[in-house]
Amino acid sequence: MAGFTEIQQQVDDWIKTVGVRYFNELTNMAQLTEEVGEVARIIARRYGEQSEKESDKAKDLGEELADVIFVTVCLANQTGVDLETAFQKKMEFKTKRDAERHKNNEKLK
Repeated sequence: MAGFTEIQQQVDDWIKTVGVRYFNELTNMAQLTEEVGEVARIIARRYGEQSEKESDKAKDLGEELADVIFVTVCLANQTGVDLETAFQKKMEFKTKRDAERHKNNEKLK
């Protein structure tokens, strides 16, 4: 599987050859919100307590999650964020912060 660096380059290449240009940051933020909403709809109906409408049954959760990743990568690219570095930094932070927290959480036992 490609790392974030390769994914960011792949998205950038696609934008420059097929997508013409990046949408502005505000438009991409609105798109990200829309895509997260589509993921939430599938989760709520497929795994939650809401009934799944017939029109929702064909929706692919993986595709919707990929849409979230794509728009997130677009935002990272256009704002100069290195997701590889940011993700590693976040994992180190979470590992240090949560080293014992989840093991000691009675709700998780």
